[in-house]
Amino acid sequence: MLRLGLCCLFCKAPIKFRRTTAKYLAAQSRRHQTAYLSAICLHNAAALMNALQFCAQNGIGGFRVNSQILPLKTHPTHQYQIEDLPDYQQILTQFRKCGAFGRKHSLRISFHPDQFILLSSPDSGVTQRSVADLRYQAEVASWIQADVLNIHAGGAYGDKGKALRRLARRIEKLPDSVRTRLTLENDDRIFSPADLLPFCKDTGIPFVYDVHHHRCLPDGMRIERTTEKALETWNREPLFHISSPLGGWKAKNARRHHDYINIKDFPKNWLDLNITVEVEAKAKELAVLKLKKDIRNQHCHTREWKK
Repeated sequence: MLRLGLCCLFCKAPIKFRRTTAKYLAAQSRRHQTAYLSAICLHNAAALMNALQFCAQNGIGGFRVNSQILPLKTHPTHQYQIEDLPDYQQILTQFRKCGAFGRKHSLRISFHPDQFILLSSPDSGVTQRSVADLRYQAEVASWIQADVLNIHAGGAYGDKGKALRRLARRIEKLPDSVRTRLTLENDDRIFSPADLLPFCKDTGIPFVYDVHHHRCLPDGMRIERTTEKALETWNREPLFHISSPLGGWKAKNARRHHDYINIKDFPKNWLDLNITVEVEAKAKELAVLKLKKDIRNQHCHTREWKK
């Protein structure tokens, strides 16, 4: 059964996640900082429950959690442990309720850390900050029973082979809480499926196939073959990405995401797979619901869907 996933935010539904800035916190006392951050984290835990409930009620099978669910958690000046927050017990309880709710309703929960997560960087400082952020997201993932921390391979830094070898060494040193959830996605500028599939096979890291990125950065592999090879890297339900170009495939920049998904861009060979497909579209929940309807109408009149 195919499930569609919603990414991070909502377009029309009144569900909002709060953030803050380092500039604002810098002007406050530490006591005010922790109280303010605590209120935001408690709000975000409640918002996540609302998001999961929306997904369950509307037949959306997965939800990607925003990387700033705990704002500035690893900031060099304002970093904090969850126990530093005055409401931490309530925060933990609420997040764990989210995990239980997701499990009960068979919702796939994932993370896609920000693009500054660069494990292949030759700069050790960048790597240390990246690992710190992955540790934090893995901590939250353990509370909410998320099984994916998806990252890109990063830059080539003049030599793809060296970059991938650095990436492999850093992955080996990651704590189990991160490594067991880590996945690797092809991008639209540097690392194609042909670059990453052998790496994923060798390291045991599951491959998240982004078909839009593949169309933007073709490597000679057909979608059908790439899908087959991607599936082989997973030891649990595979997770893929779908999006459509803002101005169509003839646009000058086909990398930009459209508000919705063009049904013609959804690979037909994905329709019968037991996978999660995260919908990367600006219209968020509206795009997921429209795609679900379009697939049902055009391809899946008798197919059972996973909520």
